[in-house]
Amino acid sequence: MSPVLEIAVTLLVAVLLVVGAIFSLLAAIGIIRFPDLYTRMHAASKAGTIGSGLLLLGAGVHSLDPAILIRALAGFFFFVLTAPISAHLLAKAAHQVGYRLTKLSVIDQLPQKEEPRRG
Repeated sequence: MSPVLEIAVTLLVAVLLVVGAIFSLLAAIGIIRFPDLYTRMHAASKAGTIGSGLLLLGAGVHSLDPAILIRALAGFFFFVLTAPISAHLLAKAAHQVGYRLTKLSVIDQLPQKEEPRRG
């Protein structure tokens, strides 16, 4: 590999790893600092997905092996497709069982589950 290409790959890997680590750190801080389940889940599903995906891509590029890079891309797309969907389903389930929003939340757009009428 030529020295210029080696430097370019090294810089690309460094950028992917640093940006991925920053997003992962922000997700961890969000999980600790946010007040309720819904906002914590938002931090984990958005910033955590991007952070772990970029770290995975950085590792795939660093390997310089096309087979490993393809697996890393597949893992990245798996993260992007599944993490937001699973977070949405977990938040919907938490809302259905009655987990309340924090008082800092402005609006609850999901209707409350009505109790069956007796009598």
